[in-house]
Amino acid sequence: MNTLWEVVSIVGALVVGLAAGFFIARAWFKNYLKKNPPVNERMIREMMRQMGRTPSEKQVRQVMNSMNQAK
Repeated sequence: MNTLWEVVSIVGALVVGLAAGFFIARAWFKNYLKKNPPVNERMIREMMRQMGRTPSEKQVRQVMNSMNQAK
């Protein structure tokens, strides 16, 4: 009886810990993506416009490809 209670409490603690860890990690990752959004083509176009250039579609795709290869 005593051993059964120990096993049930250990399994219960494990399940609660996994569920809590999942939700905490999910919240942290959403917050991270909100602060640091991934770079997309619109952002590249805007950066090039701020530098005084009007980018062509080919230039935007080249920058995106080079950033994807660098990962």
